[in-house]
Amino acid sequence: MQERQERMTKEIRQLAAIMFADMVGYTAMMQENEQRAKGLRDRYRSALDAAILDYHGIVLQHYGDGTLVMFGSAVDAVRSAEQLQSTLIEDPAVPLRLGIHVGDIAYDEDGIYGDSVNVASRIESLSVSGAVLFSDKVFDEIRNQPDLSARSLGSFQLKNVEKPVEIFALTSERLTVPDPADLYSPKASPARSVAVLPFVNMSTDPENEYFSDGITEELINALVRVDGLRVTSRTSSFAFKGRNEDIRDIGKRLGVTTVLEGSVRKAGKRVRVTAQLINTVDGYHIFSEVYDRDLEDIFAVQDELSRKIANLLRERFLGEDQPLVRPRTTNLEAYTLYLKGMHYWNQWTPRSMDDALRLFDRALELEPEFALAQSGRAATYLYLGAIGQVRPEIAYPKAREAAEKAMASDPDLAESHTSIATVRMFHDWDWDGARTALDRALEISPGSAMVHHTDSMYYMAMGNASEARRALERAAELDPLSPSVINALGFAYIINGEAERARGLYWKLLEFDPKYRGAYSALGWAALLQGDVEQAIRHFEKFQSMTSDRTHGRAGLGYALAMAGRREEAEECLQLLKEREQREPDIALDIDFVAIYAGLGDIDTAFIYLEKAVDSRLASLIFLRANPAWSRLHADPRFNALLGRMGLPPMTKEERERVCICDEHNRQ
Repeated sequence: MQERQERMTKEIRQLAAIMFADMVGYTAMMQENEQRAKGLRDRYRSALDAAILDYHGIVLQHYGDGTLVMFGSAVDAVRSAEQLQSTLIEDPAVPLRLGIHVGDIAYDEDGIYGDSVNVASRIESLSVSGAVLFSDKVFDEIRNQPDLSARSLGSFQLKNVEKPVEIFALTSERLTVPDPADLYSPKASPARSVAVLPFVNMSTDPENEYFSDGITEELINALVRVDGLRVTSRTSSFAFKGRNEDIRDIGKRLGVTTVLEGSVRKAGKRVRVTAQLINTVDGYHIFSEVYDRDLEDIFAVQDELSRKIANLLRERFLGEDQPLVRPRTTNLEAYTLYLKGMHYWNQWTPRSMDDALRLFDRALELEPEFALAQSGRAATYLYLGAIGQVRPEIAYPKAREAAEKAMASDPDLAESHTSIATVRMFHDWDWDGARTALDRALEISPGSAMVHHTDSMYYMAMGNASEARRALERAAELDPLSPSVINALGFAYIINGEAERARGLYWKLLEFDPKYRGAYSALGWAALLQGDVEQAIRHFEKFQSMTSDRTHGRAGLGYALAMAGRREEAEECLQLLKEREQREPDIALDIDFVAIYAGLGDIDTAFIYLEKAVDSRLASLIFLRANPAWSRLHADPRFNALLGRMGLPPMTKEERERVCICDEHNRQ
């Protein structure tokens, strides 16, 4: 007893960053060439000593070819790890794994203890050579360091660690950034996760496609409500529609441990739903079910199926008093019209939106209190208002009215709260009200990529670039194949001063969607921020060539041409823009004019158009402070005055520097 008390008095507890480092394949090296292996180990320890000295680390323990190090800060630990890996990739290269975590530890003369040590060790053991991996707690400490950037690899269930840990990789030209699939091993598995693939329409009538798609979407919406379960969003799941791909490959691409697939056969008033839940690691069927029911029981089938999946995948059993799906209407015809409306809504074209609106309205004629149809109506008007098909003063009030009716009928519908938040941001400039609605949407559906995407817009408007990036990284984890999410994430990297990282993301986006022309525009802005105006012009020309009209897509190109000193060509873009304004008077082009006039250095005229846009409450104004095209306007007192009119905080010097396109820099 006395010995134990003496030991406790010598024990020291503190908050620290722990780094584990370990040579890869050292035992095999020793067997192959003992002298060379020892030489590489000595090189590793010499580089480690230098990196630790530079960043105030302390070696707590050497064990064979590995080392346990403690730092006073997570920032120092990550910078030390980056220096170490950058040194060891030089010839003769030393293959090294690294893992870092931060938390409370205890240590005495016999060693170091605590969960933080275990987590750091587990992260290191699943790492790969040349990478710097760390936990979400470390990322929270470094996220505001402009010289350190990281990419989320997803959440993993580490051995002997109670809760899933989100793991990040430091991104740098000299470091390895592993694919999430490279981390799957017996030592760690992705957190409980599922992708619901589009159910196959087995009915004789091809029009029933909307019904099978609707079943899929309802199951996704039900499962995102389950705490602790990560569910791939609709866009990424539907990317595999009609494609016969190996389930294991799908699991790797979407970063999920399980996939639900099935079919729907609808005949008269009867429906047959088949479903299989499959393990993506080995292709093993966890369960297979067939449901033969009356069509009126479709909600019960959805609830039974989603609850069974949840019970199998989540840590705690879902109680019988917590249904995941409940009937949203007793009118089956209204529900069918809603599903058909969503079928058109998900095609994302102006014409399909008109068809969707017509079907939602028909559903509401049959069932005026049908919250899902009201929510769909709100989302449709938001889309039509954002693309200029319906004037903002008409579209946004209609969207708000529909969303408020949906919330009155069903306050637990996340889509309605998100719609209200969007109206409050884009039209009302009611930022406190938007924040309240977004918090409620996140509370109801924390696993919705759409909610996190909308949340990022709030932070962009507020000038909180790091939080906008965090929200979009979460959205991208949930919807990794969504072009709109990836495009927005790239923009978030741009406004965080990470132009090179954004460029890499946009090229990957173009690999799986070569027709996504918005990526070329974004690449143009990234190139301008990096000082390569000629490359920017090439990207903007490619973007313009993919539009439907020679007068479209001229803003970025006109700006870049002006920055390159090619004024005549820039003014030609301006004339084409004016030609479009004459031909399409209902389309608001004020923002495009701002960009070209800013590029030409006509600041007063740029502000005339910008003030006109504010008077009209154009939707894109919520990104006012984030647009690199307006960097020449940012320091002008009129700019912060306009932000004040919108109820937004003034732009800081740090913000201006992150998105500044400097004249002399771009004319080199």
